[in-house]
Amino acid sequence: MLSKTLTIENSEGLHMRPAGVVAKEMGKFVCDVTIVFGDKRINAKSLINIISACIKTGAEITFECDGEDEEAAMAKVEELASQNFGE
Repeated sequence: MLSKTLTIENSEGLHMRPAGVVAKEMGKFVCDVTIVFGDKRINAKSLINIISACIKTGAEITFECDGEDEEAAMAKVEELASQNFGE
C-alpha cells in the first residue's frame, strides 16, 4: 500500500469539477484508492462519496492506493495534485 498526504489548495475545495476529475482518473485503476479525511474513508472512484465528504480548502487528506497498479495510481494522484485537480 502507498499513501500520500496533501493539503487541498483549490479555492473551493474538492467541489464537483475537481472531484469529478479525481473519480474519473482513479476509476481507470484496478487497485483500491481511498481518501482519508479526518475519520472518514472515502472511495476515490466515487464522485458522490467525494462530494459528500465536503473537503474544503486547506483540508489535509491522505490518498491510499492498494493493489496491483498502486504505483501508477499514486503517480496519477501526484500529477493531479500538482495541477490542483484540474482547477
